[in-house]
Amino acid sequence: MFLSSIFMLSLTISANIFTSFINANELKTYIVHLTPPEGQEFTQPHELERWYDSFLSKAAYNSKDDKPMMVYAYHHVIIGFAAQMSKEQAKHMEIMSGVLSVMPDSVYQLHTTHSPQFLGLDQKSSFWKDSNYGKGTIIGVLDTGITPDHPSFDDKGVSPAPERWKGKCEEAGCNNKVIGMKNFIKGSSPIDENGHGTHTSGTAAGNFVDNVDIHGNANGTASGTAPFAHLAHYKVCDQRSCDLAGLYAGMDAAIGDGVDVLSLSLGQGSLKFYQDPLAIGTFSAIQKGIFVSCSAGNDGPAKSKLSNEYPWALTVGASTMDRKIRATVLLGNNKSIHGESLYQPKNFHQKLMPLVYPGGIKGDEKARTCSSLNDQDVKGKVVLCDMGGGTVPVTKGKVVKGTGGSAMILVNSVTRSGTTEPEFHVLPTSQVSHKEGDEIKRYINKTKSPEARIILSGTVLNIKSAPEVGYFSSRGPNIASPGILKPDIIGPGVNILAAWPHSVESKQTETKAKYNMISGTSMACPHLSGIAALLKSTHPDWSPAAIKSAIMTTASQVNQDGKPIVDEKDLPADIFAIGAGHVNPTKANDPGLIFDIQPDDYIPYLCGLNYTNDQIKIIVKKNFSCDKSIPEEELNYPSVVVTLKKGDRKTISRTVTNVGVPNSSYEVKDVSLPPGVRLNISITSPGLVFTAMNQSITYKLHFSRSTDADNLKDPYGKGFITWVSGKYSVRTPFAFKFD
Repeated sequence: MFLSSIFMLSLTISANIFTSFINANELKTYIVHLTPPEGQEFTQPHELERWYDSFLSKAAYNSKDDKPMMVYAYHHVIIGFAAQMSKEQAKHMEIMSGVLSVMPDSVYQLHTTHSPQFLGLDQKSSFWKDSNYGKGTIIGVLDTGITPDHPSFDDKGVSPAPERWKGKCEEAGCNNKVIGMKNFIKGSSPIDENGHGTHTSGTAAGNFVDNVDIHGNANGTASGTAPFAHLAHYKVCDQRSCDLAGLYAGMDAAIGDGVDVLSLSLGQGSLKFYQDPLAIGTFSAIQKGIFVSCSAGNDGPAKSKLSNEYPWALTVGASTMDRKIRATVLLGNNKSIHGESLYQPKNFHQKLMPLVYPGGIKGDEKARTCSSLNDQDVKGKVVLCDMGGGTVPVTKGKVVKGTGGSAMILVNSVTRSGTTEPEFHVLPTSQVSHKEGDEIKRYINKTKSPEARIILSGTVLNIKSAPEVGYFSSRGPNIASPGILKPDIIGPGVNILAAWPHSVESKQTETKAKYNMISGTSMACPHLSGIAALLKSTHPDWSPAAIKSAIMTTASQVNQDGKPIVDEKDLPADIFAIGAGHVNPTKANDPGLIFDIQPDDYIPYLCGLNYTNDQIKIIVKKNFSCDKSIPEEELNYPSVVVTLKKGDRKTISRTVTNVGVPNSSYEVKDVSLPPGVRLNISITSPGLVFTAMNQSITYKLHFSRSTDADNLKDPYGKGFITWVSGKYSVRTPFAFKFD
């Protein structure tokens, strides 16, 4: 169950910034951002730290309190430090010359056997072989720690750490696979006690492990998407929370150690980028050529609930795979309804039994949700239970079993709709969609003696409706920067089986494998981290933006059956749910054209957001000029979002770089718009002719709204442009808003 108590930490993300204090003398941790000193360079870490200390001394001089205490001195992630000080000292610090901002520490809570095969990666895959399974690349994971002795982190077939690696291990257990472990939680160690960090690390770069299953289901060979890549884990979160000072310290260490990819399955709500700690920290990473993969958040299906909206990182939503752990409801009228459950005892047979819905549609909520069945006669019956009521699914099953029920049908809420997540129940159970739950309720109401039984079918593959968008996956539009489409991509994030620190098996089973199946964009993010490592291996000269572009322009918009990807309601998924589409790693390895962006290219974009120089300096950590600014839609992004007021006509430029074959000609094959849309679009240079590799060509897109584009129910629309040359198909999605 997605929100069961054991997984709450691993699947939910939020941030609360505490700005109220009991008294001015109480010490709190603050993050101090400094402006780059004019004409001064620090060649040694101790020189930088001495400069930082001078600010602490000044704060002490202007205060009756003791000198503030340095917590972390940052060298890469920001120009600044974390220090404990009083509220009065923080106010003095804020007005000092050279200080850009003083932010109170933030408190965070945190946001696969078959998935590589589902992504087209198997041990015969040419892309996996061409990339040497990610050999030589280093993925840095910031999370709750790692379990280094887990079989997924065995180093068989993994090369020694590259000579450029500068990291270290603070705990025994490192090898050629796990080359770094560092802890940034007071009184702890890098060892994972939560599970989230072990799971995300295994999903990104776990080695091959044969004969893996969970409760006898989902059997197969487990691996991450980059099974021969190196892992460096930075423990920045404990069982309950992650603090910003430690998060920055972990990111600072990862950048200095020399990782190639940063995997961040955490985030917070929408903020201006100069106020968003992860936006600030990850910009430092891409300045060093490090690719950053971030989770989109688990606040779906509501719109505009994204985390990590900044354009320099890949923001990843969650999709289903083509695997179900099937438990089918057979009704007395011979209607079969497919659901899921991890409770799959061998040789299980069950006859038709009376079917009841305690409390009825308008009855008591505790009865309807099976939170309490004290006054209900359910003995020997199949009991229909609604989600909710403050009771997690497994507990509902215990209530049903404890009052004599023989089986349970668990009905999704409207919010969850069709996304089912199997759990190990205590009795025969089938979790079904909200729509099919309504069908069962209608059967009960119209039938004099309703009956049902549960048929357990175990693992079923090749579900043609996959991928679908997970109900929890956060959606756009982007609030912090409406001209940038987010999320960028979706990848497997529902019912992902991967490494876990301890056994989660039931006492009813003999297997003690340490794997767990959980869901969240936290699980989707490391899939893309591993894919980025594979692309880094095959294209070491590509920038982070080039890798992102390759992933986005080659993404798929159709399911296994060739039909449009749908959301949790079985409706065509919105562009703000899937971004460019579902990742296709093999195609991303040879995209034909890329939309490249260098770190300094983001400065005119930030200027165009009307941030002040000091606000931008917090992000870019260097001196610059806003003489040239661009509207956000002009950033050379692999997707386009444009807002058109009445009478507007906008021209947007894009520059593509040839990474396919030297002599190639691209033509626009398709400009797709929804039927009846009131948008005009045209392209300057409908043909692109390249004569060399890495040659770049700029073209222009012209958007205008029709005169009858008023009084629309939904102001947003979507479409895409596809450039084609031989085997190459380069797709650019766009969204538009009539304001």
